[in-house]
Amino acid sequence: MEKIIYMDHAATTYVKDEVLKEMQPYFTKYYGNPSSQYSISMENKMAIELAKERISKVINCSPEEIYITSGASEADNWAIKGFALANKHKGNHIITTKIEHEAVLNTCRYLESMGFEVTYLPVDKEGFVKIQDLKEAIKENTILVSIIFANNEIGTIEPIEEIGEICKSKDIVFHTDAVQAFCKIPIDVRNKNIQMASLSAHKIYGPKGIGALYIKKGIKIHNLIHGGAQERGKRAGTENVPLIVGFGKAAELGIKIMEEESKRLSYLRDKLIDKLLQIDGVIVNGPVGGKRLPNNVNVCFQGVYGEDLVFLLDREGICASSGSACQASSMEPSYVLTALGLEKSLAKSSIRLTLGLQTKEEHIDFVGDKLKEIVERIRKNN
Repeated sequence: MEKIIYMDHAATTYVKDEVLKEMQPYFTKYYGNPSSQYSISMENKMAIELAKERISKVINCSPEEIYITSGASEADNWAIKGFALANKHKGNHIITTKIEHEAVLNTCRYLESMGFEVTYLPVDKEGFVKIQDLKEAIKENTILVSIIFANNEIGTIEPIEEIGEICKSKDIVFHTDAVQAFCKIPIDVRNKNIQMASLSAHKIYGPKGIGALYIKKGIKIHNLIHGGAQERGKRAGTENVPLIVGFGKAAELGIKIMEEESKRLSYLRDKLIDKLLQIDGVIVNGPVGGKRLPNNVNVCFQGVYGEDLVFLLDREGICASSGSACQASSMEPSYVLTALGLEKSLAKSSIRLTLGLQTKEEHIDFVGDKLKEIVERIRKNN
């Protein structure tokens, strides 16, 4: 058994060798500013365009509709703030959900402080948005719906196509945080009537600190960052070419193996869930089956703190989490789990195990056995 068994791929992933190799020349050989006119800068411009082409193929959009950002948090902020401010003359009502990533929730709260109205839709016990709730929440002044494609904590894949159809019928723009879904399950922004989508590289074996926002041609959106004319005048700042190149390569590699890897991970996910359900007092959070991300497992162990489990698993060389990495320092229970209807004490007993390319079947058996052993030891000592 390897020294470290990494089961927190929803938090981040390693950078693939092929990705790093393609990035390296842009740190040293091709170091020119892409906005300059000489040949080494032309090489950088071409590399950026190639990266955008590779990213666009994953979600079925035009490369010209891909705008590079510093990550998904910036993309979420830009999509929601930029669109709201550019279209406030049409209305000031935004619809989102109670289980969005904090980059969406805190952006919406900021807009509320500026006079915008935000409706936070509830979800059912498996984390699904009810289509009827969305329909009833729409008003004459609704301008934007922002609903996550697949939840980062519990893996729930939302009914995106139905949401897109409703938004289209009401002439409302639809944004989705697609970070966890990107290169794991199919995303077709055309078929699903998505006008904006936030993406990230470091969840797909690319570098940290780089992301993208898909903005459908014709969508009016204010700039979040002002300065030069980069990104066709929409996002100022000298492009981080090595990271952009890495993002593009990671996307190209990810889409090639997505179907096969999704099947493999789904099998391992279900095996781990079945193994954990053999432990007394275990509750699975989120859906069981096809409407869940193929690599996501989230469970509660009644009477055991999730943070204690994460600490003791780490001592066994197993990397797991007790929720989103963005909330890791919070002592409060996961707002995603409480939105499912879990009491705070039960929500605090959760852990998230997210699988990836490194995960093998033997890891599933080892982690399942270790969790059973640790949970029984904690309960015995309580």
